[in-house]
Amino acid sequence: MVDGSRPVWIGTSWKMNKTLAEAAAFIDRLSAAPIPRSVQPFVLPAHTALAAARARLPRDSPVRLGAQNAHWAAEGAWTGEISMRMAADAGATMVELGHSERREHFNETDQTIARKVAAALDHDLVPLVCVGEPTEVRDRGDAESFVADQVTAALARAAPGSVGACLIAYEPIWAIGARGRPASEVEVAPVMSAIATAVAELTGGGRACALLYGGSVSVGNAAELLRSPHTDGLFVGRAAWDIEGFLALMRVGAAHVEVNCASQNNI
Repeated sequence: MVDGSRPVWIGTSWKMNKTLAEAAAFIDRLSAAPIPRSVQPFVLPAHTALAAARARLPRDSPVRLGAQNAHWAAEGAWTGEISMRMAADAGATMVELGHSERREHFNETDQTIARKVAAALDHDLVPLVCVGEPTEVRDRGDAESFVADQVTAALARAAPGSVGACLIAYEPIWAIGARGRPASEVEVAPVMSAIATAVAELTGGGRACALLYGGSVSVGNAAELLRSPHTDGLFVGRAAWDIEGFLALMRVGAAHVEVNCASQNNI
């Protein structure tokens, strides 16, 4: 639940979608739209579109751009990869790491993700660390401990003082993708609380990461998901790939902040 002193994060990863022309059309519409001060929007294009998207954004745009992945090495013989330095040079200020698709299909481990988190921080990129449990873990009641362990492992190489610069996106595997089942706030809240506790233990109670939720998010359920006490924003898939959907989700985020601030002022 955003407390009014921090913006609500609304962002999307385009995954392996959008040509340069399609990316340009989205960014142009986004640049022309009013963006509420209470919302921090971000977009993660494919590597091919990152520099072009940066070039089309006004210099003073609040929209943040990120890469969907990058290697931990500064340079070298890593065919098909890009480095954190290259991502930053192309316009990224953040980088997505540890998505379940990367873990499943590209054999990424907690250890490689931790190396990438440390490399991102070394290059002043905000790591957006994805965590989430599969169905079988949820069914046996171990979601909180499973995800907390993922968070602890991913941040193992980060200095305690830099952990607060990270973003954590909770994306339960059973809720993401075309066949994902939308989660309720009741299902999300305990895991978000466990993530917050894990981060607090790593930082000694210092600056907390912003915690995002992702997984079958839509305009219809966004407000409910934002009511989860530890949720600072939403990491959205298909519902935000169309510019109208993205703008609608930003409006939901802004409305959530307004309602929350009003309730706090009445206390």
